[in-house]
Amino acid sequence: MKPKILFILHLPPPIHGSSVVGKNINESKIINNSFDCSYINLGTSKNIQEIGKNGMSKILNYFSILWKVINQVIYFRPDLVYLSITAKGIAFYKDGLIALIIKLFGGKIVFHFHNKGVNMRQDYFMDNLLYNLILKNSEVILLSKHQYSDVQKYVPLKRIYYCPNGIHDVSDNIIRPKEKDNTQLLFFSNLIESKGVFVLLKACKILKQKGLQFHCNFVGEIGDVSKNKFQSKVTELSLNEVTTYLGAKYGNEKNNIFKDTDVFVFPTYNETFGIVILEAMMHRLPVISTFEGAIPEIVKNGASGFLVHQKNVLELAGKLEVLIKDPSLRLKMGHEGKNIYMKKFTIDVFENRLWTILEEIIHKKVCSNDLL
Repeated sequence: MKPKILFILHLPPPIHGSSVVGKNINESKIINNSFDCSYINLGTSKNIQEIGKNGMSKILNYFSILWKVINQVIYFRPDLVYLSITAKGIAFYKDGLIALIIKLFGGKIVFHFHNKGVNMRQDYFMDNLLYNLILKNSEVILLSKHQYSDVQKYVPLKRIYYCPNGIHDVSDNIIRPKEKDNTQLLFFSNLIESKGVFVLLKACKILKQKGLQFHCNFVGEIGDVSKNKFQSKVTELSLNEVTTYLGAKYGNEKNNIFKDTDVFVFPTYNETFGIVILEAMMHRLPVISTFEGAIPEIVKNGASGFLVHQKNVLELAGKLEVLIKDPSLRLKMGHEGKNIYMKKFTIDVFENRLWTILEEIIHKKVCSNDLL
C-alpha cells in the first residue's frame, strides 16, 4: 500500500512562486505515482492585488479550507501532511491554525517555506509562542542554505531539508544574433516595488543619459505598483521612448518575449528564490540580479550573469552597460546559465529531489529526544 500524503499548498491563480511550485507538485507523475495523494488549495486570493487584503469571500474560503483539512485528516488519514506555510503576517496565523489542527489530530507535518520572515517576528511574544508550537518536532523544507538562519531558533539542522525549485523546459533552440542595434532588456515579475521596479527605471535613466542603445520591457501583473504609478515614474524620468509596460503575459506570448530578449534584469530586494530567474536561464539569457535569498546559489556571478547589491542603482546601471556593449559576453553568459539550469533546476531534478525528501520523512524513525 502506498503511503498517503495530504498536500496543502497554493495553486494558481494567482501566479507567483509558491503557486507555480504547487502546480508542479500537483501535476508530478513521480509524486502521484509513488504516493496516495490528496490536495487542498491553500490560496484564498484570486489575483495578485487581493494578496494581503481581507474580504468576506476570502474568510468564507478560509473556513472551507479548514473544513476540508479536518475532513481529510479524519477520513483520509494521511501518513504525512505537506503544508506550504507562510513565514509571517496574517497568512502565517491562518496557516498556523491549520497546522495546529493537524497536530491536534496527531498528524505528522512537513513545512515547506517559500518565503522568509520568521526571524523578523520571533521576538514578539505571540509569534514566538506560535512558532514554538507549530515547528516543534516538525520537518522543514527550505529552498536554500541561505534560508536556514530564518528558522534556526526553532528547527535543528537534523530536521532541515533543502529543495531548490525547478521548472519545465519550454525553450526552443534559440539562436540570438551576435550584433543588434538595440539591446532588449526584460523585467518579468509582478509589478511590486520590492522586486526592484523603480530601481531598474532609475538605472535605465543613467543608461539613456549615456546614449546607450537599449529598450527595457516590463512584463507582469499589477501588484503594489499600479499602471498609473509606473507610467508616472516613466514620464518623470523621461523614459517613455526606451521603456514599455506590456502587462501580464502567459504561454507562447511569454516564451516569445524571452526569445526576443538579450538581458534579463531582476533587481529584487525581497526574495527567497526567484523562479523567474530559472526561466531566463532556461532561455539562455544572461541574468543581472541581486545578492538576495538563494539567488547567489542560482546565478554564478561573473559567469552566467552579474549580481549587484540591493537598491544600488549605479552598480546595476554599470553591469547593464557592460552587457549592452558586449554581445559576445551576453551569449557566453546565457550559454553558461542554460548549462546550470540543465544540471540543477529542471523539473525532473526538482521532482526527484522532493520525492527523496518525502520518502525519507515518511520512513524517518522518531527518536526519544524528539518526544521531549
